[in-house]
Parts: sequence; C-alpha cells; structure tokens
Amino acid sequence: MRQFFAWLCLIVLMVFLVIGGFKMIHPFGEPPSAMDQYIIDNSQKEAGSNNVVAAVVFDYRGFDTLGEATVLFAAVTGVLLVLRAGAKKEEA
Repeated sequence: MRQFFAWLCLIVLMVFLVIGGFKMIHPFGEPPSAMDQYIIDNSQKEAGSNNVVAAVVFDYRGFDTLGEATVLFAAVTGVLLVLRAGAKKEEA
C-alpha cells in the first residue's frame, strides 16, 4: 500500500510539472518578453548590423559569448590532452 501511494504521488507530481511546463510556453509568433521586441526594433540602429542574430551575439551578448567560447576551448583542450595521454600509454 505504501509503495502504491508513493507511485501515485510521483505520477501526480509529474502530471502537474508537465501541465505547468506547457502553460509556460508562449504562443507561436509572440515574443516571450518586451526585450525581444526591443532588440528586433533597435538592433540595426544600435549595433549597425542588418543581421539581428549577429547583432545579438556580438554586440548585446559579447561577454557572454566570449565566456562560452572560452569554456568550449578549455573543454576541447582537456579532451585532446586526455586522448593524447591515453595514446602515449598504449605505445609504452
């Protein structure tokens, strides 16, 4: 009986999470926030770029993008070092 109650609570919780998640999704075609519409309207004036995606990546989110590139570079470097160390062990 106790296990049945635990499963029932888990299922009810999952149903509420799924329903809540679907309610948070914005309707198609509507911007999720006022900031999105601001960027679409003003990106050419402020960034000097006709490409809105490039304006957001390189002008509005420049430091964030730099951080992501740094993390990606560090991850690739780490993987290459691990693979190289593994190859040296196999040769010996």
